[in-house]
Order: sequence, then structure tokens, then C-alpha cells
Amino acid sequence: MTTTTDKILAWTAKNWRWLVLIYWWVACAWFVYSRWRGIELFQLNDTDDNLRLAQVRAWMHGQGWYDLRQYRLDPPAGANIHWSRIVDLPLAGLITILRWVTSGPNAERFAIAVAPLLPYLPICGALALTARRLIHPAAFVAVLAALFFAGSVNGMVSPTRIDHHGWQLACLAIALAGLADPDRRRGGLTVGLATALSLSIGLEMLIYLALAAAAQVLMWVDDRGQRERLACYAVSLAGGCTVGFLLFASYANRAPVCDALSPVWLSDALLGGALLWLVATLSPERWTVRLGMAAVAGVIVAAFHALAWPHCLHRLEGVSPEVAQLWLNNVREAKPIYEHGWRTVLQVVTLPAVGALGWLLLTARNWRVERDLFRRTAAVAVVSIVPLALLLWQTRAGPSAQLLGCAGAAALVWLLLPRAWHAKNWLVASIATAVLVVAGLGAAVPFAFNLGLLKSPPQTRYERQVARANSLCPSMRALRPIAKLPKGTIFTFLDLGPRIITVTHHNAIAGPYHRNGEAIADLMKAFRGSEAQAHQLVAKHRADYLLICPMMSQATIFMARAPQGFYAQLVRGRVPGWLQPIPLPKDSPFRIWRVRPASGSAPPPRPDSRG
Repeated sequence: MTTTTDKILAWTAKNWRWLVLIYWWVACAWFVYSRWRGIELFQLNDTDDNLRLAQVRAWMHGQGWYDLRQYRLDPPAGANIHWSRIVDLPLAGLITILRWVTSGPNAERFAIAVAPLLPYLPICGALALTARRLIHPAAFVAVLAALFFAGSVNGMVSPTRIDHHGWQLACLAIALAGLADPDRRRGGLTVGLATALSLSIGLEMLIYLALAAAAQVLMWVDDRGQRERLACYAVSLAGGCTVGFLLFASYANRAPVCDALSPVWLSDALLGGALLWLVATLSPERWTVRLGMAAVAGVIVAAFHALAWPHCLHRLEGVSPEVAQLWLNNVREAKPIYEHGWRTVLQVVTLPAVGALGWLLLTARNWRVERDLFRRTAAVAVVSIVPLALLLWQTRAGPSAQLLGCAGAAALVWLLLPRAWHAKNWLVASIATAVLVVAGLGAAVPFAFNLGLLKSPPQTRYERQVARANSLCPSMRALRPIAKLPKGTIFTFLDLGPRIITVTHHNAIAGPYHRNGEAIADLMKAFRGSEAQAHQLVAKHRADYLLICPMMSQATIFMARAPQGFYAQLVRGRVPGWLQPIPLPKDSPFRIWRVRPASGSAPPPRPDSRG
């Protein structure tokens, strides 16, 4: 006999596409509402978001498709940026369309509001498909509920977050849905194309995508019938990477660099794709022989990579030990999760941890149901649980860990909810159900913080000053007096460079982009070294102004690491004669000086920057 619950589940499963679309619209409306003030004030809080917009503007103003140098950083040569144009396309398209009906600034505001929301739709759809294929046709509702509380994921797709991370999360979610797909050809093609697109955008998801490749190989080892999945993956990966390289690899990325889709990773993909297609075509009967062939193929690819590209066996950023010590090792997101405060740990780790439990429970259930379902579930589970361990290496794994934990959290709630709901005592059943839903979907920690049940210790006066400076210094209001000064090149903090070139007409020396190690090291050494060294480095980069924002996070590092350095001297009022103070409004968080030319000589001519 069909119950009311069965009818609701059947209707939900039948109309899943419309329900996913409705959820996306509602979530987008909420994101826009919650970030409306930031949209109005043009708050691009991350350096990458500022540089992304600067790159889009440069392209729209005539810079070449394959030329991704940012000529307003360290002019005239410019800064070498390792990105691709893929993520520029939706931003440029939205700006172009809106300029037909409104002004340029308003068109850009619309673009930074809407563009980040676009990858959220494939994220929602792919996670819904994964839940439908592995848990239950109606379980997508639970996975969308978990996604709503995935703060690290939503932060990457909220308005003004226009960089590439949202699109890479979308590619990862699509690859996950491909692994879960019972249609072997379609599943292999999906994973291969999603992997190629993600690699064409950037290499941040390389570890997870490599795990997805290994999972498909092991699926084939376990079942010879998976050869169609493996062959389709191999062809789509090799072909997709080739197309991605030809269409989107910049001039700089055509060199054998390690941090982008270059001849290094393209050759690996082509060789790996060819070997996987070969072993899938042969597909011997015995699983041990298949395992041996897969191992040999892996050794061949690894040996080729090591022999052909030995410089890519180390840190992919390729920075010098000096730059790593001065800058990269101090980046907050590059530190392991246990070096952050307990509040951050709870907000980032809770959902992936719950998701890991759900994946284990779902894998155990599906093992008893059907072999192919178990195989697909185990493949997705392995890829989804690994990011939780990677948080012990770098906190930047947080968004991926939460994204991949959503379906696991949904599985935990879906499988345990009937037991909680059917407890003999109705009060116990109600409490158990509520606790399971709130905790299992990752809502417990956000609710606890919002309700004041979990409170961070009150900020000290010093912490409040740092927070105020971090908020005020990149603001349009604070930078407006700087923008009124005659155009020049500003020698300033690394984290302010991209913001300055985005909202003022000035150039800057550098931003936090690892290929420009010399400029990064010069900035760090100038503020931390002696006055004489700072003078030499400022002159080297032919800067017109020197700008500081006291109490900004990067400034506190200068004070802590070099209490007698040049920056510390400036803060204490010991200003050398080669700097001429420029008055600013009393409420300005900045201090700025004009760089005087050397006595008896004129400043060297500086050609206009391009882009």
C-alpha cells in the first residue's frame, strides 16, 4: 500500500530538476541580499578578485587573448600571471551586455554580483545527481540542504567573489557526478571533460582529479566491463586537455611551467590518456593482469614526468626559498587547519567530518545492495574523504572538503532518519530527528554561532585595530584621496597592489602572485630591511609614491619580524629625506609619501603601462 510519504518522495524524485532550479534561484537571491552592501561599495575583498577584474578590463581594452601579463603591476615589464581566460568570459559577457543599458561602473557591479552565482547552478545539479545515483532519487533535497550550510563553498560563489575557485568547484562536483553515473560511457566522458576544463582553468583541484582517475582505473580492475568508462575517460581527458591548451594557454603557459596547463601537464595527459585507452582496449580477463597493466601504465607516466620535467617534482609554484620564507609560508590559507583558531576549525571541519561518516555508512549499505552501486559509491567516497585529511596540510582544502562532504552528510541523514523518526516514544523521536537533521546537515555550528551558544573570546584592542585596518584600507572611501593624486606607481604592501590597480588609475609593484618572486621579495625586503636598502629597492622599481596602511595584517608581520626595519621606522615617524609627505584627510587610514628624485638628477623616463 502506497503511503503519503511514498507519494511525496515519488513526486520529489520526479520533479527534481525544477526543485534544484528553484533552490538555486532562492539561494542566489539570499546571497545577493546578504552581500548587497558589498556590491554597492564594490567590495572585492580578495586580491584575486581585484586582479581578475583588472585582467578582464585589460582584455576588453585591447590586450591580446593569449597575453595575460598584468602591465600595471611592476611596469613597464608587467607581472606574469599564470591564469587562463576561461573565467574572464562570463565577466566580460555580462559587462558588455549591461553596457547597452547602463553605465560602465554599474555594468561592472552587475557582473561582480551575477558572475559568481553562475557556477553554483552546476554545483547544485551535480551534487543532486550524485545523491540521486548513490543514495535515493529524492535524496537530493538533503544534499542541497547540506550545501546551504557549507560556508566555505558558498563563500566561493557569493557576489563579488569573481575569481576562478567557484568554477573549479563546479568542475569537481561534475566529476563526482560522473563517477557516480551508472552509464559507463557517459560517466567516463563526464569525468574526463570536467577534469580537462578544471585543469585548463588552474591546477588547484589536481589532487582530487587524480584520485578520480585512479578510482576509475580501480573500477576497471574490479570489473572488466568498466572498460568503456575507462576508454571514454581516457579519450575525453586527452582531447579536452589538448583543446583547453590550444584555446586558453597563455603565451607564458606555453613554456614548460609547473603551475598551469602547460606542455608539462598536457604531455602527461596525452601519455596517460593513450595508455589508459590501450589497457581498456585490451582488458584481459584476469583482474590480476589488469592490475599489473594499470600499475605499469602508472609507472610509465610517473617515470616520463620525472625524466622529462624534473623541475616539476617539487613545489609547483616554483618560488625560491627566500620568497617562500618571506611570503608564501606566511599565507594564512596555506597553513594547516590546526594552526587556526577553534572557531575556524569548527566552521571548516564539521561538515566534511560528518560527510566522511555518511560516506562510510553509505558504502557499507550499498555493498550489500549491488556490486556496481558499491563500486561507484566507494569511488566517490574515496575522492570525497581525502580532502578532510588534506586540511592537515593546508586550510585551502576547506571548500573542496565541504563540497565533497555534502553528499556524505545527506547520506548520513537519509539512512539514519527512519530509525530516529520511528522511535517508540514520540518525544524521543522528535528530538532525535531534529538533532540528526541539524547536526547531520552541518547546520549545528552555524546555528550555535548565530544564536550565541558558541562565543569567541572578546577581541583585544590590538585585534580590533587590525580588523579595522583590514576592512578600511581596501575600501573605496579610503582609496578615493589616493586616486585623486597624479598617476604614478605606488610602492606598497603586497595585498594592496591588486586593489590599487583596480579602483585607482595608479600602478603598483606586485601582488601575491608567485611567478613574480623578485618583485615580491623586493617589497618584503624593503619594508623589513634598512632605510638604505628600501631606498635602493624603491628606486629600482621607479616608484613615484610609497604607501603604507598601519595595523593592516601584513604590516603587523613587518613589525613582528623586523621591529627595527624600514616600515617600523616609518610608523614611528622616522621618515627619510627622500620621501616627501602628502597630506591626506584626518580620517584616512593611510600614510603616503612622494618619492623625491636623487639630488641633482631627474627621474628616469617611464613608458606608459599597457592594458
